[in-house]
Amino acid sequence: MTQDRRDFLRSTGAIGAGLALGVAPARLEASRLSADTGRKAPRRPAAKRLLILGGTGFIGPHTVRYAVERGHEVTIFTRGRAEADIPDVERLVGDRTGDLGALKGRTWDVVLDNNARDYRWVQLTTELLKDAAEQYLFVSSISAYEGEATGYDYVDEPWSKPPIGPDSPLVSRPDGFEDGQEAEYGLTKAIGEEVAQAAFPGRATIVRPGFIVGPGDRSDRFTYWPVRIDKGGEVLAPGDGSDPVQIIDVRDLTEWIVRLAENGTAGAFNGVGLGSPLSMAGMLHGIRAITSSEVELTWVPIPFLREQEIRPYVDMPIWIPGDPLSAVDNSRAMGSGLTFRPMAVTALDTLEWHRTRPAEAQAELRVGIKPDREKEVLTVWRGKQEAQDEDP
Repeated sequence: MTQDRRDFLRSTGAIGAGLALGVAPARLEASRLSADTGRKAPRRPAAKRLLILGGTGFIGPHTVRYAVERGHEVTIFTRGRAEADIPDVERLVGDRTGDLGALKGRTWDVVLDNNARDYRWVQLTTELLKDAAEQYLFVSSISAYEGEATGYDYVDEPWSKPPIGPDSPLVSRPDGFEDGQEAEYGLTKAIGEEVAQAAFPGRATIVRPGFIVGPGDRSDRFTYWPVRIDKGGEVLAPGDGSDPVQIIDVRDLTEWIVRLAENGTAGAFNGVGLGSPLSMAGMLHGIRAITSSEVELTWVPIPFLREQEIRPYVDMPIWIPGDPLSAVDNSRAMGSGLTFRPMAVTALDTLEWHRTRPAEAQAELRVGIKPDREKEVLTVWRGKQEAQDEDP
């Protein structure tokens, strides 16, 4: 990748993102945005007191950083096991399984709950804080929707109904389920939503993300593709490129979340991207734009991939053909102010972040087909194509 190409993508992509967000990206000064676009830098909103439950994981630091930049008074509540290197932030230590003593007797304007992996955590915090804050913003998941049980495998009958919207049915409790018992991920998110809305009637905000990607994402689900494409050569690409995919840059998600808190916006929203439907081909070609490496995308049909036991989501990350949750309706979120960085910016920043990781993390991604297996599958596929071409 050349320096000229990197500088070009950074400057043009960042300016586009700044125009969409109405704020200058961190890498651009507000004065430069005004000079380049003729627009005035946005006025800073009225400061609010924000309690962020979490703050040191993946989405937490991005949320905290943006909230501080916007002038808000930020408190984070964590177990104290990870460093939080952002200045001007109050840190409270405790545990959401029951040690909430540090939160007692305090008040905030908004609670941002971005790390509740168990609905019982939400029960404890909302019971304690229902009279201590005006708004409760709960980060749920599109996995809370009914039908998510299709999982991460091939879907034989692609979704033909209207896209799933924020008012679509959620996962319901199975027969015999009792309050207090453990629940699987989709159900725990759905119950968590109910709990938040009951404790903060008319004052709860529900955000349902899907694949959250970008700098800091250690799951490697999206990271695999910028890394693999930047390496160059023949790249195994699944299907025919038309399958829908949905991703959202962690910064687009978290900055929008902070703005929802600023505006006191209540309701349920699908926090997914992008601004227009995205196909697998669109995603890979968008990533292709960030590198000058010689790359050949070889699209391999689904039947052959199934024969070769190539798994969606695991071997081919992000890609889940026929999955209804790969194209949910985000129009309400966009109407509330959700905007998106260009794909090239997300891909480039993800790749550059990846290069700062420890050597072992760079060498061994958590998901994605292994290089030797990819080469093997492509060789078999080419052989099959050549044999078909030779048949009279």
